[in-house]
Amino acid sequence: MNETPAVPTETEIMGLLRGVMDPELGSNIVELGMAKGASISPEGAVQLDIALTTAGCPLRAQIQSDAKARVASLPGVTSVKINWGVLTDTEKAETMARARKNIVDQAGETAIAATTKVLAIASGKGGVGKSSVTVNLAVALANRGMAVGIIDADIWGFSVPRMLNIEGRLDAEIDGDKTSITPHSIPMGTNGGRLDVVSMGFLVEDEESALLWRGLMLNRAVQHFLEDVSWAEDLDYLVIDMPPGTGDVALGLARMLPRAELIVVTTPALGAQKVAARAVSMARKSYMRVAGVIENMTAFVAPDGSRHELFGAGGGQELAEMAGVPLIGQVPIEPQVSVGGDTGSPAAASDHPVAKVFDQIAERIVTDIAPPVDLAGCTARLLEAATKALDEAGL
Repeated sequence: MNETPAVPTETEIMGLLRGVMDPELGSNIVELGMAKGASISPEGAVQLDIALTTAGCPLRAQIQSDAKARVASLPGVTSVKINWGVLTDTEKAETMARARKNIVDQAGETAIAATTKVLAIASGKGGVGKSSVTVNLAVALANRGMAVGIIDADIWGFSVPRMLNIEGRLDAEIDGDKTSITPHSIPMGTNGGRLDVVSMGFLVEDEESALLWRGLMLNRAVQHFLEDVSWAEDLDYLVIDMPPGTGDVALGLARMLPRAELIVVTTPALGAQKVAARAVSMARKSYMRVAGVIENMTAFVAPDGSRHELFGAGGGQELAEMAGVPLIGQVPIEPQVSVGGDTGSPAAASDHPVAKVFDQIAERIVTDIAPPVDLAGCTARLLEAATKALDEAGL
């Protein structure tokens, strides 16, 4: 005579649901707080309480199929029913925070110190001055005595070498299967600041060479810049000139450097603002923090003091309000910015009035938007110092 198997406990059911993943968030529905509980009748009828991020979640069918299949496989289960709900705003924020933490924890090793603040400068489209903002912002930070790295991740449209008047191939050492690339380093300002720079422009014969690469090769190039470059441990900031749009490189970098903070560059034009919103959306879907917006080409101020808004007005502010982030600064239309980029003399390194604009943006970033890590109070640095002391003592 066959005995009827005992029905499973709620603990057993919830344990099995840890194998049900939310494909977009990359974690299981129990850890994300989406699986609220389970009940089972003496006859083996199971009811699952699952809350989604939105009522019309397109992944509902996949989660339903996986959850039912897993729970139905337990001995003693005769039926499975799912009671659907929607996460509250507070629960949704907690879920996203857990997902982001998991992505950070699962990210691969890079050569970038944990104490380095990473700023990814992005735009929805080309032609808005993203690269000039990247270079001048990096220079403004270095003028404050900081060590600043620059990754020219705009693989197809690299322009940072010209903007900084840096030439020459990158030096590399190969030890077995380990490659160590040395960035070009230049002093900046009078306070001991410097720029450490890598770019695809240092790996091609000339600036006019075309790269006929596709997604996987592009991602691999960016991965080399993150893993194989000998970035100094004292870097305060790493500023990344992202390729325009939301393509392979941008998404790949978000996965490889989930702790990066995105700054979106747009112009005052409404059309540019709408396109830039896609960069914000990409960052949010990749659980990357959007730190703020910089509006470029805000207006031209004539010698007589009259103001001319050649590209419209309000795009930067509207994008910032839409994204719920601050408008960090507005850069005017100033020929010196373009001339400085073409001649390798960044405007932010000059005594031109526009340099003050970039210094004000750098000030906001350092003091409010993304302050550098305070090494004196950093637990990681204290632990490192203690470990080093034990090693030196032979303990």
